[in-house]
Amino acid sequence: MGDHALLSASGAHKWLNCTPSARLEKTLPETTSEYAEEGRLAHAIGELKLRKHFLEPMGLRTFNSRLKKLQENPRYKPEMLKNTDAYLDYVSGIAHGYSSQPYVAVEKKLDYSSYAPEGFGTGDCIIIGGNTIHVIDYKNGQGVPVSAERNPQMMLYALGALSAYSLLYLIQTVKLAIVQPRIGDPSEWELSVDELLAWGESIKPIAQKAFAGEGEFVSGEHCRFCRARSRCRARADFNLSLEEYHAMKPPLISNEEVGAILEKARYLAKWAEDLESYALAECLAGNEIPGWKAVEGRGSRKWADVDKAFKVLTANGTEEAMLYKREPLTPPKVEELLGKGKFKELLLGETPLVIIEPGKPTLAPTTDKREPIKRQSAAEIFGNTPEPSNVPTITIPEVVKRTLKNLGGKQDE
Repeated sequence: MGDHALLSASGAHKWLNCTPSARLEKTLPETTSEYAEEGRLAHAIGELKLRKHFLEPMGLRTFNSRLKKLQENPRYKPEMLKNTDAYLDYVSGIAHGYSSQPYVAVEKKLDYSSYAPEGFGTGDCIIIGGNTIHVIDYKNGQGVPVSAERNPQMMLYALGALSAYSLLYLIQTVKLAIVQPRIGDPSEWELSVDELLAWGESIKPIAQKAFAGEGEFVSGEHCRFCRARSRCRARADFNLSLEEYHAMKPPLISNEEVGAILEKARYLAKWAEDLESYALAECLAGNEIPGWKAVEGRGSRKWADVDKAFKVLTANGTEEAMLYKREPLTPPKVEELLGKGKFKELLLGETPLVIIEPGKPTLAPTTDKREPIKRQSAAEIFGNTPEPSNVPTITIPEVVKRTLKNLGGKQDE
């Protein structure tokens, strides 16, 4: 087996929805990001802590030595210690919840090739206690919450874990968990072994198609992490298909048409950003993108020596107090400083010292897990502001042009 499976568990949301994408991605160079590298480092710290706690008789000196090497990585951030502590606490809570010591595996190689050709991956943590298997994944990101419910990556890991342990343990229940400390509490989902195996059988023909590179390219939410996202023709066709609404009659579109247009338009801005990033990279590499060029953006200024600069300023009549700004930390920053447990204990007791205000109403697709706002009039939500009598209508092509114009405006920033 190579380092990466063609039908990887982490990429399952792509190849299950867009079967030819796995083969297409293999023709493109692998890329990484600062966030991905930080995630790998945080994973390594979390793995070290779990190994010390559950698997290896590791003395404090050995542990500190190994941790120090990881902390020498330029991408290391102190918050990684707190976040991986939360990961360790969660795993420990499950393990210590059993009356006898459960089986614990860390960074376990899992083979799910019975369901997806040549499929394999690495599970962050596996716990087996009684007739239950826990499949736990640590995620370091804070941009997008990841749910364990019907998560194909986690379900493939669980299938691999069943293949590895079903002969040794009488497993009946599967519990999936994603620990994402920078977002909030862990996401958990439970299903029976029969339900998991039925899902595994259901994806077999899709996986066979994906492995062969067959099927239709399909654009959607899964495109965001695809290597082909900038140049994929199916994605371009999907986003440009908004033009079909240009000649709609009558002049005002219906609510049904609004919903259909928004479903396509919500991907448009992100697609344009991806195109812009790709075109900039090509221009910097010396390749031509007709009509575009790479230029130096707006620069920034910083102090060469802030202490000397402020001495010059104060010596020439500027009050020192005017050169500093004192602001209280926001509740999220204090929570980050203290940790969620201490923050809750000190500030969210019987007399809360933090006011939690609801967010402004925002539009979300029906697949979003948040509860919909109960029906209210516009006056109840936004106040008794009189409605304007003459509201101009905006056609979709104008919206598209404005979006692209605004994105293009970033060239000079």
